[in-house]
Amino acid sequence: MEQHHQHNTARLAEEEKDRDTNGQRLSDHVHEVQPSPSHDKMTPSHQGHVAHGDMIQDFKRRLIVSVILTVPVLILSHHIQQFFGFSLRFPGSEILLFLLASVVYFYGGYPFFAGFKDELKKRLPGMMTLVAVAITVAYLYSSAVVFGLSGMDFFWELVTLIDIMLLGHLIEMRSTMGASRALEELARILPSQAHLIEDGEVREVNVSDLKPEDRVLVKPGEKIPVDGQVLEGATDVNESMLTGESQPVIKKVGDEVMGGSINGSGSITVAVKKTGKDTYLSQVIELVKQAQESRSRTQNLANRAAFVLTVVALAVGSLTLAAWLIYGKEFAFAIERAVTVMVTACPHALGLAIPLVVAVSTSLAAKSGLLVRDRQAFESARDIKAVVFDKTGTLTEGRFGLTDILPLEEKDRDRILAQASSLEGRAEHPIARALMEIAEDRGLPIYDVEHFHLIPGEGIQGRIEGRHLKIVSPNYLRQHGIARDAKLEGLMHQGKTVVVLLEDDRPLGALALADIVRKESREAVNALKSMGIRCMMLTGDNRYVAEAVSKELGLDEFFADVLPGEKAETIRKIQKEFSVVMVGDGVNDAPALAQADVGIAIGAGTQVAIQTADIVLVRNNPGDVVNIIKLSRKTYSKMLQNLFWATGYNVIAIPLAAGVLYSWGILLSPAAGALLMSLSTVIVAANAKTLKYQSAPLAND
Repeated sequence: MEQHHQHNTARLAEEEKDRDTNGQRLSDHVHEVQPSPSHDKMTPSHQGHVAHGDMIQDFKRRLIVSVILTVPVLILSHHIQQFFGFSLRFPGSEILLFLLASVVYFYGGYPFFAGFKDELKKRLPGMMTLVAVAITVAYLYSSAVVFGLSGMDFFWELVTLIDIMLLGHLIEMRSTMGASRALEELARILPSQAHLIEDGEVREVNVSDLKPEDRVLVKPGEKIPVDGQVLEGATDVNESMLTGESQPVIKKVGDEVMGGSINGSGSITVAVKKTGKDTYLSQVIELVKQAQESRSRTQNLANRAAFVLTVVALAVGSLTLAAWLIYGKEFAFAIERAVTVMVTACPHALGLAIPLVVAVSTSLAAKSGLLVRDRQAFESARDIKAVVFDKTGTLTEGRFGLTDILPLEEKDRDRILAQASSLEGRAEHPIARALMEIAEDRGLPIYDVEHFHLIPGEGIQGRIEGRHLKIVSPNYLRQHGIARDAKLEGLMHQGKTVVVLLEDDRPLGALALADIVRKESREAVNALKSMGIRCMMLTGDNRYVAEAVSKELGLDEFFADVLPGEKAETIRKIQKEFSVVMVGDGVNDAPALAQADVGIAIGAGTQVAIQTADIVLVRNNPGDVVNIIKLSRKTYSKMLQNLFWATGYNVIAIPLAAGVLYSWGILLSPAAGALLMSLSTVIVAANAKTLKYQSAPLAND
């Protein structure tokens, strides 16, 4: 691909910045949210996202009410009074305790009953089943005690269990969001209005009202509203958000343009060719949607542990009741043993084992500029075997830097740069800005330019100190039969953007510019390779550019000239051999970000990339990919520790609660079982907090 120099004054529009997670699971236990975008109108449905927000608000309301009612329940509970050494009794206190606990049980516990019902339908008992059974057994037994059964109630355990489980699920839901926002942001790339040319007059119309063969005017600096063909005018267009091409592309009469790309300084008239779902951008939206919906869903570790604990608790509780009745013990004793088993197995600790670690790790990550949007994807990062980077704006800075000054007839390099930057000072395209900044940094003089004007589609010209000078692309030399120096050809084959300074069509010298590779990119690639992770690059840029960057960074592999649809397909091919992280920043990266096992967006990238990604790097530092993987591994280790304790203590506690050592005089009382269960919760919470100290160096990595 020939590198073209843009002189029609391309003012690149600013990229929007700032995903909620692409995870479509609100909670495995409650419900799922599915986005349903409408591509015809380019306005995705907000239904799923609204439902998601409503669910979070519902959990929050239930938690607040439950916590408020928990206070008097604790004050009225016999266990609490005995522990703190006070007594509070008055006529009707037991009934009041029963009524308050009943409200918490039915209102606060409703989501778990709904989840229990859903798990039964799917025949996959898990966390919700265990919670529902535990709180129901505790409620029924405690209610029976209030109304005459010999024993001690568990109302305080009941309400605190519901509080903690609501809190745990609320934390979990906040860490997962709907996928619809990515699709919404894609749609927003297109402008809502267009300048329709009709009967020689220009009027504003909605983009949705445009039809094929309509003629629209696109003014300098505006977004092109539709896919079409240039009928009049010439300009340069920034397509980097759509194709990944780092250079603005010259568009002349007959050339095709894409809706959502950004016009430079020239006014053009465009004939509409595609609308609605047929447009390039709509196809990108569909690719993102398909990749998101095809994502595999890994079962939560806590759910698997809860399934085992559910089976064990139910089985042991039932066996305990039956065994003591067969043994000849009275019913009150037998039911007390069964209830103790169920209360001891209550998943306070299990309910917080994962959400607390997630809360600590995501908070720690945020302080280090790593925003986790999708928890499951973040957890998956620990097993990543390959990282695929976008080039422009990710591995590179997305701006030009001067790499070479090639003297030809003029031997003074500084003079070549000074004259070129003086001419370019009258333009506004990226190359012009880069040359001006470089000249200013070097303290070079800026010459007065007379008779400055553009050479449409070819360059610029003017007079400096009485000399007629031009700045043109190498393509201009070929078109006008001017011999190109071998060294000049060599620079072009290195994937660099080359401009030539002419005087009366005599080459005085040439300047080569290239997208600046981030220093952090080299460090990131070296660190990843030291961890045994393959590093690849996926770009819409040409092969020369891609090869040069790949060699400079020591990448294992690169893919060039790749379109958005091809990016997603390339990721799928890589996934056949490796688990993949995709790191990108543009619209063109969105399908690949959604398809990858973990999608990571550079923070200065487009809103679309960020909304599609699972993780966002706020600091624009590719090295943070290393930090994400390290933190994921530490987080997973902490999760395993918590799950081990949350479930492992039951190996001792449940048999004691069942009374297997009763003949030796060892019997775990309901209060002791509840205390042990509460202690496990404290241990799990404390262990989760230690993650911040173990990962303290993260911010400085």
